Amino acid sequence: MDGVTVITNPTVAVRLTSTMSSFEVNRRFNRGITIAELKSRLEMIVGSPAGCMELQLFSTTDNFLQKLDDNEALLGSYPVDDDCKIHVIDKSGAQGGEFSDLSKVEKFEISDEAYEKRSDSVRSFLKKKKVGRFNEEETARQEAEQEQKEAEEKAMTAAITVGSRCEVRVLGQPTKRGTVMYVGVTDFKPGYWVGVQYDEPLGKNDGSVNGKQYFVCKPKYGAFVKPQFVTVGDFPEEDYGLDDEM
Repeated sequence: MDGVTVITNPTVAVRLTSTMSSFEVNRRFNRGITIAELKSRLEMIVGSPAGCMELQLFSTTDNFLQKLDDNEALLGSYPVDDDCKIHVIDKSGAQGGEFSDLSKVEKFEISDEAYEKRSDSVRSFLKKKKVGRFNEEETARQEAEQEQKEAEEKAMTAAITVGSRCEVRVLGQPTKRGTVMYVGVTDFKPGYWVGVQYDEPLGKNDGSVNGKQYFVCKPKYGAFVKPQFVTVGDFPEEDYGLDDEM
């Protein structure tokens, strides 16, 4: 039929996959764009630089057709139809983990002595602003407060002996009775602590913390409390009936 012009759809819907991701997405492109323009648009979709892309065209049944390797050619000049697949192969190295594996990155190292002499370092800034441990007055005050606190706690422990019956009264918690099993300093926190074996399973441990055993008791019967919360006296054991619960 002379004089009849067949007009095809100016756009095409394709499936996109890439070596950068395991996901498949659907996008529609104008057949009139060049392969170079297509790559530029794919940058924001697959995350690979346009100059590092290799494009492969697959049929609707995922059979390989050909490479889209002519940057000046129009997309429509290739046998691309709706539901065809364009697979993007990233040549930048990002898909192999070269940019995410920090073990392959050469690290800059500097000695502590050389770092101490630098005037543009974080340490130098903290010194100038007298922040944290570089504030000698504040550090000295905190150390003095800690020493005074520990001295007060040590004085309190003088009246608390291992084997004594006691009551533990912590603000906001029910009063608990038990037996003093440990008195002294610990590795898990500074200061003086009293290890107590409660009469019932109201504790947090078995007398050990972070793998170190300070005393021995059944699980959930042991706890460590500050000496100011411990009162020693003639406190007979009370039965809360917790062991009888099923």
